[in-house]
Amino acid sequence: KREGESCWVCTMPFLHGFRRIIFEYQPLVDEILGLLAIQDAEQQSTLESPACLGSDRSQLSAVRRVLERETHSPFYQEGVSYALLKVTELGLVPAAEILLEFGADLSFEDPVTYYTPLHIAVLRNQPDMVELLVHHGADINRRDRIHESSPLDLASEEPERLPCLQRLLQLGADVNGADKNGKTALLHALASSDGVQIHNTESIRLLLEGGADVRATTKDGDTVFTYVIFLLGEMVCSNTEEAQVISRFCFCVTQLLLAHGANPSECPAPESLTHLCFKSFKRHFPLLRFLLESGAAYNCSLHGPSCWSGFHIVFECLCSHLSVSEDDSFSTDLIQKGQTLLELMMASSQAIQLPSNFEVNTSSCRYHGEKIRTLFCSLKQLERSPQALKHLCRVFIRQHLKPWPVDVKIKALPLPDRLKWYLLIDHTAAGHEDH
Repeated sequence: KREGESCWVCTMPFLHGFRRIIFEYQPLVDEILGLLAIQDAEQQSTLESPACLGSDRSQLSAVRRVLERETHSPFYQEGVSYALLKVTELGLVPAAEILLEFGADLSFEDPVTYYTPLHIAVLRNQPDMVELLVHHGADINRRDRIHESSPLDLASEEPERLPCLQRLLQLGADVNGADKNGKTALLHALASSDGVQIHNTESIRLLLEGGADVRATTKDGDTVFTYVIFLLGEMVCSNTEEAQVISRFCFCVTQLLLAHGANPSECPAPESLTHLCFKSFKRHFPLLRFLLESGAAYNCSLHGPSCWSGFHIVFECLCSHLSVSEDDSFSTDLIQKGQTLLELMMASSQAIQLPSNFEVNTSSCRYHGEKIRTLFCSLKQLERSPQALKHLCRVFIRQHLKPWPVDVKIKALPLPDRLKWYLLIDHTAAGHEDH
């Protein structure tokens, strides 16, 4: 300040939080960081190895002397606590231990982000620092004031933070803790995955193995499958390569969710992964086949076929698509997929569940209407007449080999290939020696 000028800081009350950092406890913070050879966390790219900082015995001794000297100075508590945020950011465990010993507050919030040291340790992927802070009493489930994120939520949002996620679970973080909207760490991991660049597959796996509830639902009605359904919708606007990557990610995540008891056929229909796959079975055929092979209900699992039915949707899609295209290769592939899905549904239980008064109108089918009628008649005959012995045997064997999926178990049976193909319901297998 030049002579004669008023103190502008005193006239700027809206800068209160920042003013305290800059003009009250920043000098102490600067001195501590200077002794540790840290200038500014944002300038660490110029240093050879931040991990080597703050571990020198003479540096730590010098920090102790400063803290002993300043213990009773004004704003000491804020200074030592803010310094803890800075060393936490870099994972300097020995320096953090000294600051905690000299009274650094574990609940102190960064004046800009309002994150605590534990939040920052997770954001910077410092698992050893996470463990140190928790062992010194940091609230492992504390939520920040802005986003209501717990340390576990933050750890679940980026694949790079997997070490912190693992450490937090080992230290006893609440795997099913939810924010005010009902969003859990598992839902955070799913929502943060874009299927192309961010794949939180291992985080999702860890959370599920740690007991994450697959039935978690937010106040807005989002479930574990909401995010999978969204990504599958993104495939329509993606290029071929990206669509394949998204498809693989969704398939892998669905496998994990089903293995831990998730129900993909729940109501309402827009939240049902099975329903979506039926509606676009040509595009999502491998995923739908996996769902059915894994025991997913082919009707609404809450209200049954009166709500929605896989049988009805398959015939609806066949009539719709075959009314606009007479391309033989397209129609052959589509009908074959439809036939496979019908057989998978029929082979899932002794008694098939068809919608009441189920009929199919093929009058709108400009092409291949006869093939669709043939499929429908065979289905209705199965419903009305005693079932054929070979069909009963297929259902019995597949049921006996559960838990789903059963394809690997069927391939291991000492049976001729033709019988295996029949049990697998694989119309493309004939002629392939690897089946």
